[in-house]
Amino acid sequence: MTEESNKTNVTIFVISDSAGETASKLAQATMAQYPAVEFVLIRRTFITTDKSLLKALNDAKNYNAIILHTLINKHLVEITHQFCQEHQLYQFDILTPPVEEVTNRTGVEPSNEPGAMHHLDENYFRRIKAMEFTVKYDDGKDPRGFLEADIVLLGVSRTSKTPLSLFLANKNLKVANLPIVPQAHIPKQLWEINPNKIVGLTNDPEVLNTIRKERMIAYGLSPDSAYSDIDKIKEELAFAKDLYDQLGCIIINVASLSIEETASMVMNELGLEDHGYYGSEGEINDI
Repeated sequence: MTEESNKTNVTIFVISDSAGETASKLAQATMAQYPAVEFVLIRRTFITTDKSLLKALNDAKNYNAIILHTLINKHLVEITHQFCQEHQLYQFDILTPPVEEVTNRTGVEPSNEPGAMHHLDENYFRRIKAMEFTVKYDDGKDPRGFLEADIVLLGVSRTSKTPLSLFLANKNLKVANLPIVPQAHIPKQLWEINPNKIVGLTNDPEVLNTIRKERMIAYGLSPDSAYSDIDKIKEELAFAKDLYDQLGCIIINVASLSIEETASMVMNELGLEDHGYYGSEGEINDI
């Protein structure tokens, strides 16, 4: 028997009356805990009728799937619960319990509107503006953006400045970033802003060496170059560390961190809320 045939297969069905992002993230977080298990993730989204729901549930039954659902319509929720009970399927209702608890505490009934979190409201357009700002001031294109940014990211090449900037922008935060190169000119604007909104990104030399070699190979070039030289990398990191110390900014080593983990650390260190889910007065818009 081959190693492949020994793998356990598990199917997870995501069922939602909207885009299914919340349930999908929960599914992915669950799957990440089992690297030895082979998963199949199937999404059935924008489910708004009995017919489409029953079709999705029967498909899930054929796979003996784990069902994660975010349905706000009580009638559809009841159909799901009853179907899963009759066919002995595991189902996890992500949305109903917290929604009912808010109603119990406040006496206010929910809007029961699918996809309410994705309204094209003021909050949404602030996010678009934040992303446009971040693209405009990426990679040190215009140092004047440092003065307007909520966060300024600094780091040597391949410390994930751009993807981290875009991830934070999706949380309504205006981000500018600057690549740090030894002996390069440091824009005067960097010394004019509050160091409490500056984050210095760093990495382990060996990790950075590997990343840069892989980058060179991807470009069809030799992996052994000044760009990936371990001694040069150590010089760059030392130069960056000295600059961070002069600025008095926080420093985060991204060597073993995902973009999501780094973003969370940045917001925690700077005392920022996840503005992507908050309204103009800091209150949650919709369930």
